[in-house]
Amino acid sequence: MNWYIAVLKKYADFDGRARRSEFWWFNLISTLIYMVPYTILVVTMIDSSGDMDNGTIQVLSSILGFYGLAVFVPSLAVTVRRLHDTGRSGWNVLWSILPLIGSVILLIYFFTDSQPGANEYGPNPKNEGQEFELYEN
Repeated sequence: MNWYIAVLKKYADFDGRARRSEFWWFNLISTLIYMVPYTILVVTMIDSSGDMDNGTIQVLSSILGFYGLAVFVPSLAVTVRRLHDTGRSGWNVLWSILPLIGSVILLIYFFTDSQPGANEYGPNPKNEGQEFELYEN
Protein backbone atom coordinates (compact mmCIF):
# COMPACT_ATOMS: atom_id res chain seq x y z
CA MET A 1 0.00 0.00 0.00
CA ASN A 2 2.98 2.31 0.56
CA TRP A 3 3.84 2.24 -3.15
CA TYR A 4 0.27 3.18 -4.03
CA ILE A 5 0.29 6.17 -1.67
CA ALA A 6 3.77 7.20 -2.83
CA VAL A 7 2.54 7.39 -6.42
CA LEU A 8 -0.51 9.41 -5.38
CA LYS A 9 1.76 11.83 -3.49
CA LYS A 10 3.65 12.39 -6.77
CA TYR A 11 0.28 12.99 -8.47
CA ALA A 12 1.54 14.75 -11.60
CA ASP A 13 5.31 14.32 -11.23
CA PHE A 14 6.58 13.17 -14.61
CA ASP A 15 10.23 13.81 -13.75
CA GLY A 16 12.60 11.28 -12.31
CA ARG A 17 12.51 7.51 -12.23
CA ALA A 18 10.23 4.81 -10.79
CA ARG A 19 11.33 1.34 -9.77
CA ARG A 20 9.54 -1.73 -11.05
CA SER A 21 8.08 -2.35 -7.60
CA GLU A 22 6.59 1.16 -7.44
CA PHE A 23 5.06 0.78 -10.89
CA TRP A 24 3.68 -2.77 -10.44
CA TRP A 25 2.40 -2.33 -6.88
CA PHE A 26 0.56 0.83 -7.85
CA ASN A 27 -1.06 -0.91 -10.80
CA LEU A 28 -1.97 -3.99 -8.78
CA ILE A 29 -3.58 -2.04 -5.92
CA SER A 30 -5.31 0.31 -8.36
CA THR A 31 -6.75 -2.65 -10.25
CA LEU A 32 -7.94 -4.32 -7.04
CA ILE A 33 -9.62 -1.09 -5.91
CA TYR A 34 -11.26 -0.76 -9.32
CA MET A 35 -12.45 -4.37 -9.28
CA VAL A 36 -14.57 -3.99 -6.12
CA PRO A 37 -17.24 -1.68 -7.59
CA TYR A 38 -16.86 -3.35 -10.99
CA THR A 39 -17.64 -6.78 -9.52
CA ILE A 40 -20.61 -5.39 -7.62
CA LEU A 41 -21.80 -3.74 -10.84
CA VAL A 42 -21.57 -6.99 -12.80
CA VAL A 43 -23.34 -8.94 -10.04
CA THR A 44 -26.05 -6.27 -9.93
CA MET A 45 -26.52 -6.40 -13.69
CA ILE A 46 -26.70 -10.20 -13.70
CA ASP A 47 -29.48 -10.35 -11.19
CA SER A 48 -31.10 -13.77 -10.87
CA SER A 49 -34.54 -12.24 -11.41
CA GLY A 50 -33.45 -10.45 -14.56
CA ASP A 51 -34.39 -7.04 -13.11
CA MET A 52 -31.78 -4.33 -13.08
CA ASP A 53 -31.68 -1.74 -10.34
CA ASN A 54 -30.84 1.34 -12.42
CA GLY A 55 -30.01 3.49 -9.39
CA THR A 56 -27.35 1.08 -8.16
CA ILE A 57 -25.93 0.68 -11.66
CA GLN A 58 -25.68 4.45 -12.10
CA VAL A 59 -23.98 4.93 -8.73
CA LEU A 60 -21.46 2.15 -9.34
CA SER A 61 -20.80 3.36 -12.89
CA SER A 62 -20.18 6.85 -11.52
CA ILE A 63 -17.77 5.49 -8.89
CA LEU A 64 -15.87 3.62 -11.59
CA GLY A 65 -15.72 6.72 -13.77
CA PHE A 66 -14.57 9.03 -10.96
CA TYR A 67 -11.94 6.56 -9.79
CA GLY A 68 -10.67 6.14 -13.36
CA LEU A 69 -10.37 9.90 -13.73
CA ALA A 70 -8.74 10.27 -10.31
CA VAL A 71 -5.94 7.78 -11.03
CA PHE A 72 -5.42 8.61 -14.71
CA VAL A 73 -2.77 11.30 -14.15
CA PRO A 74 -0.78 9.47 -11.44
CA SER A 75 -0.95 6.29 -13.52
CA LEU A 76 0.41 8.10 -16.56
CA ALA A 77 3.07 9.80 -14.41
CA VAL A 78 4.33 6.54 -12.87
CA THR A 79 4.36 4.96 -16.34
CA VAL A 80 6.52 7.78 -17.68
CA ARG A 81 8.84 7.56 -14.66
CA ARG A 82 9.09 3.78 -15.16
CA LEU A 83 10.13 4.34 -18.78
CA HIS A 84 12.68 6.90 -17.56
CA ASP A 85 14.08 4.28 -15.19
CA THR A 86 14.87 2.04 -18.15
CA GLY A 87 16.55 4.93 -19.97
CA ARG A 88 13.67 5.59 -22.35
CA SER A 89 11.72 8.73 -23.06
CA GLY A 90 8.23 9.10 -21.65
CA TRP A 91 7.01 9.49 -25.22
CA ASN A 92 7.34 5.70 -25.52
CA VAL A 93 3.97 5.53 -23.78
CA LEU A 94 2.54 6.28 -27.22
CA TRP A 95 3.32 2.67 -28.16
CA SER A 96 0.01 1.92 -26.46
CA ILE A 97 -1.76 3.37 -29.50
CA LEU A 98 -0.82 0.27 -31.49
CA PRO A 99 -3.39 -2.44 -30.66
CA LEU A 100 -1.30 -5.52 -29.79
CA ILE A 101 2.34 -4.92 -30.59
CA GLY A 102 2.36 -1.67 -28.61
CA SER A 103 1.20 -3.41 -25.45
CA VAL A 104 3.82 -6.13 -25.87
CA ILE A 105 6.58 -3.56 -26.37
CA LEU A 106 5.50 -1.63 -23.28
CA LEU A 107 5.29 -4.80 -21.17
CA ILE A 108 8.86 -5.63 -22.15
CA TYR A 109 9.93 -2.11 -21.14
CA PHE A 110 8.04 -2.33 -17.83
CA PHE A 111 9.70 -5.63 -16.92
CA THR A 112 13.16 -4.39 -17.87
CA ASP A 113 15.49 -3.76 -14.93
CA SER A 114 16.57 -0.25 -14.00
CA GLN A 115 19.38 1.33 -15.93
CA PRO A 116 22.34 1.12 -13.53
CA GLY A 117 23.62 4.35 -12.06
CA ALA A 118 22.27 7.77 -12.88
CA ASN A 119 20.84 8.49 -16.30
CA GLU A 120 19.54 11.65 -17.95
CA TYR A 121 16.33 11.36 -15.89
CA GLY A 122 17.97 11.22 -12.49
CA PRO A 123 19.71 8.92 -10.01
CA ASN A 124 18.88 5.24 -9.82
CA PRO A 125 15.96 4.90 -7.35
CA LYS A 126 17.37 1.59 -6.11
CA ASN A 127 20.27 3.49 -4.58
CA GLU A 128 18.20 6.25 -2.95
CA GLY A 129 18.45 6.30 0.80
CA GLN A 130 21.58 4.18 0.81
CA GLU A 131 24.62 5.96 2.10
CA PHE A 132 28.00 4.52 1.39
CA GLU A 133 30.73 5.04 3.89
CA LEU A 134 34.38 4.84 3.09
CA TYR A 135 36.39 2.82 5.56
CA GLU A 136 40.07 3.37 5.79
CA ASN A 137 42.28 0.45 6.72
